[in-house]
Amino acid sequence: MVYFFQHSLTRFYLAESHINLADIDLEKLTWLFGNATNIKQNILEGKFIGPRKEMITPWSTNAVEITQNMGISGINRIEEVVLTKVDSPEFDPMLQQVYKNIDQEVFHIPDSPDPIIYIDNIGIYNKKEGLALSDDEVKYLEKVSKTINRKLTDSEIYGFAQINSEHCRHKIFNGTFIIDGKEMKDSLFSLIKKTSKENPENIVSAYKDNVAFIVGPNSEQFAPGNQEKSDFFEISDMETVISLKAETHNFPTTVEPFNGAATGSGGEIRDRLAGGKGSNAMAGTAVYMTSYPRNSKGHKWEKTIAPRKWLYQTPEEILIKASNGASDFGNKYGQPLINGSLLTFEHQENGKNHGYDKVIMLAGGIGYAKA
Repeated sequence: MVYFFQHSLTRFYLAESHINLADIDLEKLTWLFGNATNIKQNILEGKFIGPRKEMITPWSTNAVEITQNMGISGINRIEEVVLTKVDSPEFDPMLQQVYKNIDQEVFHIPDSPDPIIYIDNIGIYNKKEGLALSDDEVKYLEKVSKTINRKLTDSEIYGFAQINSEHCRHKIFNGTFIIDGKEMKDSLFSLIKKTSKENPENIVSAYKDNVAFIVGPNSEQFAPGNQEKSDFFEISDMETVISLKAETHNFPTTVEPFNGAATGSGGEIRDRLAGGKGSNAMAGTAVYMTSYPRNSKGHKWEKTIAPRKWLYQTPEEILIKASNGASDFGNKYGQPLINGSLLTFEHQENGKNHGYDKVIMLAGGIGYAKA
């Protein structure tokens, strides 16, 4: 059952429940939605912009938890939609969709899965789906297919492509470098690690975890004397280590800036929390590199190159949404984003345009742990 609540002329709330709600629960929801009107009908007529039905929003998760704390049981999902009079309204297709009339099936997703597809030619399928498998990987999968004496399925090949991706395996970083026909002794990753090996100085831990630690100051901790039961707070001396972390979240931020940057910040917070036997996150940073945003009349150099048709969103939209997203995740966790940097760049040469069309988003941060 989906219940409709109208907050204003254009703003509506949809509350989906797997049981019929009592009148007292509907009164509570009316109060929760800012004294919205409970529309007792099975359809809302008009054109609405709202979240995609396939993706429950983080806002919905928080809203449902609030209803549970209010003693309302049975609610699965709450979403917000906006009525629009525009024939072709602007919306974010990654997260939103346009609903023409909203009824009881608004969140219904067909249960039947797509059929399994057995792939005849892995090389062609790789190029068609953009899986970025190398020739060696295609040959490996073809060998697997012969070994098990059957064709591989679409989900098997797709799963291999994701698990064996550069993001997970660092295949290029750990790959063998051959320059001018000569095999190099070190991979790119070993060269990166070499700096800390040759100059360890204050490094406590590096490349052993998803976060690095350096020597920190001796400090005082004000905490309960016993962590396992209620106890008095006391001051104790503590030897600390400082955590340092940076994480890129480039393509996700390019495609969906707010959540892409938010999960970039969230990822580096997670890694610092998981460092050692548990450490604390203190402050975050964010770095952005995009093509020209063209949002200032005073930037004459931005007018030398005509803006391109952007595949996803404009640099200006990306910078606004990404900045909001990175700050939002930190705020929800309780970590301030205290500084960062921005570089915009485009260049035209030999008839080609160059620039950060694929955004660079670098989330970083510092924290501490007991040594």
